[in-house]
Amino acid sequence: MQPPRATASPLKSFASSDRFLSEIASPSTLRPGYVLLGDEGFLYLRCRQGVLAALAPEATREFSLHDLDLADITIFDILDRAQTPSLMAPFQVFFVRDLKLLYGRGSRKAEFAAIDAYFRSPNPQALILFVADHLRIPNDLRRMDYQDKERYDRIRETLGDWCGFVELARVAEADAIKWVIAAAEARTVRFDPDAARELVDALGADMMLVSSEFEKLCLYVEGKGRVTLGDVETMVLAAKQRSLYELTDAISQHDRTRALLLLHGLLNASDGGEDAAIGHLYMLARTFRQMLIILEKNVRDSRAIWAVLWQGFRMPPFAAEDLIRQARRYKSRRELTRALRLVARADLELRSSPANKLLVLERLILALATEPTHPTYTPTHQFAMEL
Repeated sequence: MQPPRATASPLKSFASSDRFLSEIASPSTLRPGYVLLGDEGFLYLRCRQGVLAALAPEATREFSLHDLDLADITIFDILDRAQTPSLMAPFQVFFVRDLKLLYGRGSRKAEFAAIDAYFRSPNPQALILFVADHLRIPNDLRRMDYQDKERYDRIRETLGDWCGFVELARVAEADAIKWVIAAAEARTVRFDPDAARELVDALGADMMLVSSEFEKLCLYVEGKGRVTLGDVETMVLAAKQRSLYELTDAISQHDRTRALLLLHGLLNASDGGEDAAIGHLYMLARTFRQMLIILEKNVRDSRAIWAVLWQGFRMPPFAAEDLIRQARRYKSRRELTRALRLVARADLELRSSPANKLLVLERLILALATEPTHPTYTPTHQFAMEL
């Protein structure tokens, strides 16, 4: 998926990221560190795109851009790298993921003391961006979940003296509609207001999905210069189908962050939201069963796929090549049967009326997108879903 275009916007939902991008564009206002708070993937990509354009141009990006994860490297090593000038690039940018690990169990006095020491005398040729995408920030901050509010306040207490804060909150539906119309105008395309409203409504105002389908719609009407309600109605059903295969693509690549973003997009695009979870699990199980057959029959092209999958158990034609590619990422039949068992276990849990259906789905997606390191789970009771 291409990053969304970074266009100037007076929209309220974009205000925090707009301020950040204006600071990034001016060396006099640039801070040595920022915290990107929230799991709104669209706004995160918008901010990242702006940082790369301003501070890590293509010519030096190999040496100036560092994507790091606190699960793999200590904060001490990150700060040491940031403090060390680069001989290959005039400026360095550090994106630091998994910030939540600094706030886990146990004392982190040494880590926060090191952060404090660095920011008292930071390298003026480096920028550190902490990514706090474990927080979910609603468009109205007053409606933030209690646990997320506690985490939010804790990050402000510990990093607020040194870092700028960028709130990547969910985009309001009205702002999403205005964005679609304005972004189309920037490309000399007229996007009818009722078409923009239908696009945003059909995709649950999930901006990652909206921006992706916006790009496809602009290509779809190329030469006509206008997107109508009929164009959106033609494309959105296909968008909902494609989102499932995009999710299994992220799972098969063990891309946990992208998989979770796509899960939320799939739920937001569903009329029933979380209540449609069992239907999504059925489709996931069906897709993994299709991949299992593809792997077992050693299918290598879409012409052969129709011979091994019977009528009524075939995927849409547009998904055939993608599904073959995804199936071949699995090393053995055992990995795919493990995936089916995980889906079945989640199905049983959902049918038991859990307190939080979203948590069940998120745990499932994380398990599916994690490469197995232990023996396959063997069920001890009958699952609700037939494998």
